[in-house]
Amino acid sequence: MKRLSLPMYDIHRPHTQALTARLAQPLRADVEWPEDLLAHWRADDLLLSQTCGYPLMTQLPDVQLVGAFELSAPGCRGARYRSWLVAREEDENSALVDFRGRRAVANSVDSHSGYNALRYLIAPLAQQGRFFSATRFSGSHRQSLAHLRAGKADIAAIDCLTWALLRRHAAHELAGLAIVGETPLCPAPPLITSAQTDEETLTTLRRVLTQFVEEKAARASFITGFTVPERAAYQEIMRWESQAAALGVTAL
Repeated sequence: MKRLSLPMYDIHRPHTQALTARLAQPLRADVEWPEDLLAHWRADDLLLSQTCGYPLMTQLPDVQLVGAFELSAPGCRGARYRSWLVAREEDENSALVDFRGRRAVANSVDSHSGYNALRYLIAPLAQQGRFFSATRFSGSHRQSLAHLRAGKADIAAIDCLTWALLRRHAAHELAGLAIVGETPLCPAPPLITSAQTDEETLTTLRRVLTQFVEEKAARASFITGFTVPERAAYQEIMRWESQAAALGVTAL
């Protein structure tokens, strides 16, 4: 059977299981919980998964774009989302410029919401290509928040849907933290399928997803609609990278 996953927002496993089960049944797919996301996304038998816009544009040239969810979480607007800039409550009245020379944490270097978006924001404020004194990598937005709580870093860019799901399912993980800013909106994380998926199956995927967004489980995940953007829409993410580079900032 073909592979199916929704790895980007696995905040509350029982809820993610309900979501994937509702999709897997009509698509006759096997639900997977991949550890190596890039290998999973590149698999020839991938039927459906969700990735980040940055790896879509930089590491996944051959996958097909199925579409994207429209979202209702605070900070989202249709099929566009943003990141919150998050710090400890002691810094809740600080502006981004006040974090010059302090420590950032990001989930990974290939994340738009956690890395590329923050790099874009600090680029006009950087001096000789640098703004933060250090940047560490946590492996996930959730772990970035843990780093903030533990005092291992001072600021992070956190996907606003992740923040909303944590507030709903694990509010204690946000204790002592505050939103101190935001990034601009950009295209929401894309749903993808293998380059080997035929046109008939792609049409079926889009039909099932259009029906899926009406499900109670989808609404409980802030999913309110499904749309099919042009792949070129995700070039916006790459423009953020190139604009930062033009200001001399290629890394956090």
